Amino acid sequence: MKIKIVLFLSILFCISCTERDIKLPKQRGYFRIDFPERTYYSFEKRNFPYFLKLPDYSEVVIDTSNTAEPYWINIQYPKFNATIHITYKHIKHNLTDFVDDAHFLAYKHDIKAEAIKTEEFHYTDKDVHGLLFDIKGNAASVKQFVITDSSTHFIRGALYFNVPPNKDSLAPVISFMHEDIVNLISTFKWNPQFSYK
Repeated sequence: MKIKIVLFLSILFCISCTERDIKLPKQRGYFRIDFPERTYYSFEKRNFPYFLKLPDYSEVVIDTSNTAEPYWINIQYPKFNATIHITYKHIKHNLTDFVDDAHFLAYKHDIKAEAIKTEEFHYTDKDVHGLLFDIKGNAASVKQFVITDSSTHFIRGALYFNVPPNKDSLAPVISFMHEDIVNLISTFKWNPQFSYK
């Protein structure tokens, strides 16, 4: 009986020491994204109330949707399948309403968001003031911002990807585009020649 047990253990030991292909599930991975070098161009239209500096891998499309108002544009990033929707409002003693709407639209994403951080910016020499919302998690819009001169003009921007939200796969692109949004805000200017008719 002892011989049978020793023989069985020996065979078991030999089998366990042989080299075998062990099938393990593959870890989920994402495609590598090669980011372009940043060079910027100016979006300046005489009949627009604002000027923007945008990366050359983006393109501006005038918003022609049914709800669009004058001076609304979409900044499209074909390589990243993303769009920054820019809306413009003329302030007529209703700045508080626009600011409240911007907060409401940003915090609408808090159901899916892990956190929402805000960052104020002020460029008093250009009369440019505003707020950047950084929405963490699997929210539909991960970056939103407002820009105003507090008396006449109000801009709202929102970044959307045309894919299902996935913070892990989109993280490198979001980080890359964050710099573009910060640049857009820091180089933003009002058109001094613009006037309402």
